[in-house]
Amino acid sequence: MFSHLTKLPADPILGLSALFKADPNPEKVDLGVGVYKTADGRTPILGAVEQAFVRLSKEEGSKVYIAPTGWPGFTEACAELVFGADLRSDLGGQLGAIQTPGGCGALRLAFELIALSKPETTVWVSTPTWANHVPTLAAAGLTHSPYAYYDHGSASVDVDAMLNSLEGAAAGDVVLLHACCHNPTGADLSMSDWKRVAELLQARKLIPFLDMAYQGFAAGLSEDALAVRQIFSSQPEALLSYSCSKNFGLYRERTGALFVKGEQKDAKEALVTNLAQLARANYSMPPAHGAALATTVLEDDELRASWIDELGAMRSRVNGLRRSLAEAFKKEGCGDRFSGVARQTGMFSLLSLTPEQVAVVQKDKSIYFPANGRINVAGLTDENIPYVAKAIASVV
Repeated sequence: MFSHLTKLPADPILGLSALFKADPNPEKVDLGVGVYKTADGRTPILGAVEQAFVRLSKEEGSKVYIAPTGWPGFTEACAELVFGADLRSDLGGQLGAIQTPGGCGALRLAFELIALSKPETTVWVSTPTWANHVPTLAAAGLTHSPYAYYDHGSASVDVDAMLNSLEGAAAGDVVLLHACCHNPTGADLSMSDWKRVAELLQARKLIPFLDMAYQGFAAGLSEDALAVRQIFSSQPEALLSYSCSKNFGLYRERTGALFVKGEQKDAKEALVTNLAQLARANYSMPPAHGAALATTVLEDDELRASWIDELGAMRSRVNGLRRSLAEAFKKEGCGDRFSGVARQTGMFSLLSLTPEQVAVVQKDKSIYFPANGRINVAGLTDENIPYVAKAIASVV
């Protein structure tokens, strides 16, 4: 049965990690895998999460399965974090929620629900978008179309081109949107842009699907949720995939959630039971540990305040690195070519480089990032920024 299978090439990002580890150059820099790093290159366990773990280890008492819908209180705590108390109350019985194995699990379950409801649906994705969006929707049996998004010249969103592209979408199609900290570009819509997007979605009867993997990494927890709140309050139906990997540092715990707004006032029961059945067929029950940790943090005032402070420190560090890198490029004679890095948000920026230029920087200077020019800003330090800027400036 399996004899015809051949070895596949390494994942373009994970493969870079292996090359980085094998590189003996003491000046090597890893700007590939999208995880937060401290100045000494570690991806830490947050203090609030560590305290929650100590508490949970004394109180948990069992490792029995949890329900397909998730750890008690988890989706409720995430819903309040994302939607705020008022909108969450307003949504009432329209909002269905289920815990998932990370943000990827939420995406897959959402695409399965879309395929179950309307298999001919086209999902519209930004150009570019996160590398795993299209494979995940395709695995659920859906097709996709691209919409214009990023303007390399200005290193920002071309909202007019975006809206023009979406004029080609048919009623009932799904539009996949990055809630904040767009991956891979780092370029986000302004709130006035979001208003225009919301008006188009409503006029053309399109279904918004927001992917939120970085709440708290752009401007703050509430600020980063403004677009989600605008969309969910203005659209009759909407979806949101949510990840706790970055803002809680729970990468390996696979902690996420899916929220779906239905048009009917009593849509919740139908949405949740169908999602639970899809989950049962895919992975049965979600992992409990990460959701238990996140819930413990969010439900305890002291731990929650500590977590918010830690998240703020991570955001401040990344934003500071952005400004420093943009200034270093300017000092290397690049003018405003990379000035957009300082205005962007989140962990990623898409540099206007060719694959050939990226290959030279990797070969000659041991700086590792994907061929499309996407860098993980969190992999920078105050010490290596001058080295990185000089290396990249030398090829442009």
